Amino acid sequence: MTVPTTSPDVLPHPAHVISTTALPAKDRRRDRLLRIKLVIARTGLSVATIYRREADGTFPKKERIGPRSVGWYESDIDDFVADPLNYRSP
Repeated sequence: MTVPTTSPDVLPHPAHVISTTALPAKDRRRDRLLRIKLVIARTGLSVATIYRREADGTFPKKERIGPRSVGWYESDIDDFVADPLNYRSP
């Protein structure tokens, strides 16, 4: 949304400014990748529910670790387990 200004000294109201700053990236250097069996054990969800919730954005995104394998970051799974009803994938 653009706000018309009458002079270059007039700035838009902060409520009308869209933030372009992104959330800081997580430090993944010490984060483990968990395979599906461990994710199931930690969350108590089925494979179908995990993939469905991931598609809906209510479960962490998987990371491809090989041609036929994926994993989830342990810190993302921990965040999900801490508050599964309100979790939203970034």
